Amino acid sequence: MVCQYLLGAILASVLGLVLLYKKIQKQTVFSSKKIQKETFSMSSDNGLPRDSEIGRSADIIIVGAGVAGSALAYTLGKDGRQVKVIERDLTEPDRIVGELLQPGGYLKLMELGLEDCVNEIDAQRVFGYALFKDGKSTKLSYPLQHFESDVAGRSFHNGRFIQRMREKASTLPNVKLEQGTVTSLITEKGTVKGVQYKTKNGQQLIAKAPLTIVCDGCFSNLRRSLCNPKVDIPSCFVAMVLENCKLPYANHGHVILADPSPILFYPISSTEVRCLVDVPGQNVPSVSNGEMSHFLKTEVAPQIPPELYNAFISAIDKRNIRTMPNRSMPAAPYPTPGALLMGDAFNMRHPLTGGGMTVALSDIVVLRDLLRPLRDLNDASALCKYLESFYTLRKPTASTINTLAGALYKVFSGSSDPARREMRKACFDYLSLGGVFSNGPIALLSGMNPRPLNLILHFFAVAIYGVGRLLLPFPSFKRLLLGARLISGASSIIFPILKAEGVRQVFFPVTIPAYYRVPPVNL
Repeated sequence: MVCQYLLGAILASVLGLVLLYKKIQKQTVFSSKKIQKETFSMSSDNGLPRDSEIGRSADIIIVGAGVAGSALAYTLGKDGRQVKVIERDLTEPDRIVGELLQPGGYLKLMELGLEDCVNEIDAQRVFGYALFKDGKSTKLSYPLQHFESDVAGRSFHNGRFIQRMREKASTLPNVKLEQGTVTSLITEKGTVKGVQYKTKNGQQLIAKAPLTIVCDGCFSNLRRSLCNPKVDIPSCFVAMVLENCKLPYANHGHVILADPSPILFYPISSTEVRCLVDVPGQNVPSVSNGEMSHFLKTEVAPQIPPELYNAFISAIDKRNIRTMPNRSMPAAPYPTPGALLMGDAFNMRHPLTGGGMTVALSDIVVLRDLLRPLRDLNDASALCKYLESFYTLRKPTASTINTLAGALYKVFSGSSDPARREMRKACFDYLSLGGVFSNGPIALLSGMNPRPLNLILHFFAVAIYGVGRLLLPFPSFKRLLLGARLISGASSIIFPILKAEGVRQVFFPVTIPAYYRVPPVNL
């Protein structure tokens, strides 16, 4: 009996030792894994301080607080998302474009609840355009008769408008704006987890969120990993401000079909008119040594309407002349889990038609509607698959405005080619007919009816109108040849632009599977 108890005690002791050993080993492995995990977290963040608060609370990081970034922050914040915005410089911007919001863009602003951002900045209502060519002019009014009285274009100082939107976004408790420069995206196994940025004090930080939206503008240093950026610079703008002068057509943008390319005038306050002189190519006369002043006085001033001539010369003499390259870039995204591109970082067009803000605001409406049904954004792969529909749904509107901008710039620019000159003259005369001939194109330009098929119909209607003018009253072989070249030239202008935009996406979006994506059940 004693031996049995002794044997049982020995076996119990051995079993207890084994269990104790297993427990210690398990704790050691757990501690080792925890240490490895912490070490990996530190190494993956390059040893930088972790923005742990944002890592827990932010749903979305927005890089950039320009027009697109500020409007997006307010929109997503209003829908209850926790939003962190990182902007390089939160002081008021001083830009020479982004100053004319088309009526279509204003309608989107109203849809987002941001229409009051054009108040208290001395914004001017814009009711259409005036077109000038060879001493003749025609007024093209926006088709606003079926809209509320407040609906019109708006022109303003770009910086004032942006500050108003930043202020409005900041009123939401779940939107945080911070000044800092984002240096890189944090990527783990092909998924963007957040951003690395430097604060205005020079401190290196990391912020993480399930979705990072890059809206850092035309000079974006982050887009290369998110899209295939094919940036073209067809021309540069030379900008001045004319003070205390009256435009020939009040509350209208003015386009002068000058040589070698168009000149724009539009009000940006009650006392100031912006002048933008387009100079083809990337090389412009030097401002510092006086070449620019000489160029403007000798080449450009003689083509300015008499009502604006003195104010134009006075602005040149003040030497407050600025230049900026005009960029265009088709949208060519790489669908990337955890990240999305918006605004000029994603898609640009020639600023002649003032369509950039309309496209950005329209994109925000599309994205807002896609994100609204989603409760959780943490499944990056499923979210990326779902948001591919964004690129398809935005195409008809964005590509219509993009294509029109590129095509009009080429038609409105001077040329040594007789067919191109005839096309420019036909365009001016076609728009001067009024009625459906001007209402259709101006509805496209204003973003109020951005339908790709309407664009194609009106564009080739202008070309056919030009051919008809050539053949009447008596056709000749030379005129027939010129008419054929006019049609060929029109095709060579618009079809490459449409090809870059994507013909199937523009005209037949319903044939693309992403068009029918529904929110994933797990989101």
